[in-house]
Amino acid sequence: MLTSLTIRDVVLIEALTIEFEGGLCALTGETGAGKSILLDSLGLALGARADAGLVRSGAPQAAVTAAFEVPADHPARVLVRESGLDDGEVLLLRRVLKADGGSRAFVNDQPAGVALLRDIGERLVEIHGQNDDRGLLNPRGHRDLLDAFGRYPSLTQAVADAHAAWAASRAALAQAQAALVEAERDREWLTHTVDELSRLNPEPGEEQALADERAAMLKGQRLAGDLDLVLEALGGSDGGLAVLRQAARRLERLAGEDDSLRGALEALDRAIDAASLSEDDLARARQAMAYDPQRIELVESRLFELRGAARKHKVTVEALPAFTAELSGRLAALESGEESVARLTRETAQARTRFKAAADALHAARVEAAGRLDAAVAAELKPLKLDAARFRTDVEALAEDAWGAAGQDRVAFTIATNPGAPFGPLTKIASGGEMSRFILALKVALAADGSAGTLIFDEIDRGVGGAVASAIGDRLRRLGGQTQVLVVTHSPQVAASGHHQWRIAKATRDGATRTAITRLDGGERREEIARMLSGDIVTDEARAQAERLLGA
Repeated sequence: MLTSLTIRDVVLIEALTIEFEGGLCALTGETGAGKSILLDSLGLALGARADAGLVRSGAPQAAVTAAFEVPADHPARVLVRESGLDDGEVLLLRRVLKADGGSRAFVNDQPAGVALLRDIGERLVEIHGQNDDRGLLNPRGHRDLLDAFGRYPSLTQAVADAHAAWAASRAALAQAQAALVEAERDREWLTHTVDELSRLNPEPGEEQALADERAAMLKGQRLAGDLDLVLEALGGSDGGLAVLRQAARRLERLAGEDDSLRGALEALDRAIDAASLSEDDLARARQAMAYDPQRIELVESRLFELRGAARKHKVTVEALPAFTAELSGRLAALESGEESVARLTRETAQARTRFKAAADALHAARVEAAGRLDAAVAAELKPLKLDAARFRTDVEALAEDAWGAAGQDRVAFTIATNPGAPFGPLTKIASGGEMSRFILALKVALAADGSAGTLIFDEIDRGVGGAVASAIGDRLRRLGGQTQVLVVTHSPQVAASGHHQWRIAKATRDGATRTAITRLDGGERREEIARMLSGDIVTDEARAQAERLLGA
C-alpha cells in the first residue's frame, strides 16, 4: 500500500508529507483547495506525463516521492529486480520535474527511465477518475480479471501447457516440412551424386597411399637402368666377378708351387666374397625397384578420378569419404522424411485436439464465471442509482489464428444504460458519473481479485447524494477492508464511511497562497463533515447529523 507521499514545490504546495494508512482514506476540502494537486503529484511519481506548469512559481524544480510497502513477491518488486535495480525494504518512486519541462525518475534512489516508473506504478496503484481509461476500463485486462474471479487456476494452467505442447509440435512439423521441401528439391542431384561417389568409393588416407606408391614406382623406373649396368659390370659373363674368379683359379695353381703367393690368394678370395655380397645386395635392391607399367597406369587413373571428384564437389580428396556419408544421410533422410512429416502431422493434430479440449473446458468455466460476475455486479447497481443499467460479461470464442496460451476466448465487460439499448464498452456508453459507479460496482464484485495494492477514486460521488452517496460510501468501505482505497470526495456520507480522513485547505500567508493537509480525528473530523453538510456556517444540527453519520 501507499505509506507516504512527499511533495516539494508543486503548484500551491511548498513542502508537504502525508502519511497514509490502510483501509478507506477520505480526502476532503473545499473546491479549489488543491485535492487535484495531490492526485497530479502522485501521478507524477507514478510516471505520468510531466507538465512544467506543475512546478511552483519561482521554484527551479518540483519533486514528488511516493513510498510503498509491498511484499517481496509483489509484481512491482519483481519488475524492479528484473530491471537490474536494487530492491529495498520500502519501495520508493521519485520524480523530479524542472521548470523548463525536463524530468528525471528514480526507483529506490536509483536513476530509472520514466517508462519503467510508469510500469511499476501501474502495478501499485489504480486511479479511477471520470476520464480514466486504465484498470477495469482496459479490455486487455478483462480476461485476467474474469479468471481471477472464477478461481480455476488448474484450467488456465492446463490450457497454457497444452498450448505450449501444440506450439512445439507445430514448430517441429514446420521444420520437418521445410527440410523435406529443401531435400526434395535436391533429390535428383543427391541420387546421382551418391551413386557416383558410392561407385568411386573413396577411402580415408587413400590419396596419400596412392601418391606414395606412384612416387616409389617412378623412382624405381628412373634407377633401374643404372642398376642393371652396375650388375652387368659386376656379375656378367665378362664382369668383374668372373675376371676375379678366373684370376683366383690361376693364382691358386701358382700358390701350389710358391707359398709366398698364399697371402695374395687369400686377399683375392676375400675380394671375391665381398663382391658377391655386393652383387646380392644390388640384386635385391633392383628387385625392390621393379615396377609394373600397368600398375602405374591404374594408380595414376585412380588419383585422377579422386582429385576430379574433389574438385567437382569443392572438397579435399581426404574429405570425400565424409562428404559421401553426409550426402548418403541426406538421401536416406529424404526417403524417410515423408514418414516423419506424416508422423509429426498426426502428433500436431493430437496436440491441437488436446488444446481444444482444455480450451473448451476453460471456455465453459469462463461462461459460468461470467454469469456469476454479471449477477454480482447487478446486485450492486440499484443501490448506486444505476437500476436501469445492465452489465454483461461477453465471452467470445476467437478464430483459430487468435488462439493462444490464455485459450480461445476474448472477454469484454459491456453495459447498456437504458432498457432496450445495445450493449457496448463502458468507456463509450457510460457518462462520467455512471462510469465511476460502474467501476465501483465492478470492484466490489471482484473484491481483491486482480486489484492493485492501492485504489484511488476521484470524486466518484459527483452528482449524487442521499441514499446513493451512502451506498457509495458503504461499498468503498467494504473495498477498504480488502485493499487500501483513497477517495477524493465532496460527499459527507462518503467521507464519514472512511476509516481515516484528511482535510485539504488553502491558506494565505505573507501574500502567498499555500495548500496544506491535516489529518482529522475526533471532533475535527465531525466538524469537517458538518461543514460538508451545511456549508460555510456550521450549525449544531449539522454537527448532530455528522455525529450520526460517523456513528452509523
